[in-house]
Amino acid sequence: MTELNMIYDTDCVDGMAGLPAGSVDVIVTSPPYNIGKAYTTYDDTIPRNTYLKWMRTVAAESLRVLSDQGSFYLNVGGSLKDPWIPIDVAQTFREQGFVLQNMIHWIKSIALPEEGVAAGHYKPINSKRYHNDCHEFIFHFTKKGAVEIDRLANGVPYQDKSNVNRWGGEKRDIRDRGNTWFIPYETIRESRPHPATFPVQLPMMCIKDHGLENCRLVMDPFMGIGNTAVAAIRLGIPFIGFEIDECYRNIANERVSTEMRGQDKKSG
Repeated sequence: MTELNMIYDTDCVDGMAGLPAGSVDVIVTSPPYNIGKAYTTYDDTIPRNTYLKWMRTVAAESLRVLSDQGSFYLNVGGSLKDPWIPIDVAQTFREQGFVLQNMIHWIKSIALPEEGVAAGHYKPINSKRYHNDCHEFIFHFTKKGAVEIDRLANGVPYQDKSNVNRWGGEKRDIRDRGNTWFIPYETIRESRPHPATFPVQLPMMCIKDHGLENCRLVMDPFMGIGNTAVAAIRLGIPFIGFEIDECYRNIANERVSTEMRGQDKKSG
């Protein structure tokens, strides 16, 4: 079997082909959206039909390597001019046999005028047609739609404490966060050398949502600069990933080494 805790210079479809069926418990990834992002080497402007055909291939191989009780968290966004992209990509996974168990919304910025709160970040636009884009999708796919998740792993305290004892269960001051996850991202360019990456908190929340006790191996087919790997290391879960761009892979490997050294110091 391929060595764990490694990021391989391999096309993800070829890389997954070398993994045993059912060997991965959690997949967290964000593929190119095909919206013209300025990647170092990858062309993010291929024809839509070609792009979706590729996504079907990724979906088919992902379904094979995912365990029967595994979870695939697919982060996909679109563009204001073409908001169908994430839906089209999700449909390719449905066609290959995945079941959409949860549709989670990654909220990057939120405004609560009554509370005087405006939190998070977004890219302002100057348009008379569109709103600022403040969210992306996280599609939670499983094989049968019946995987039990750890609903309180990313839980939040009750605002009204009388609800702690109102409902059945453990009577704890914590409730399910729901399917809207507010996860701001860093805006300093130096902290985002990849043009389209999610923050480390996102894969951490996905892995915890699936349940740490049910996770033997995390995989990211499009590892980028390594945020899924960093999340797995922090949670004590082995990982494997694939990234064909040498620039991003080098950054990812450096971050992995730094994170592992930090974990060794903590355990020592």
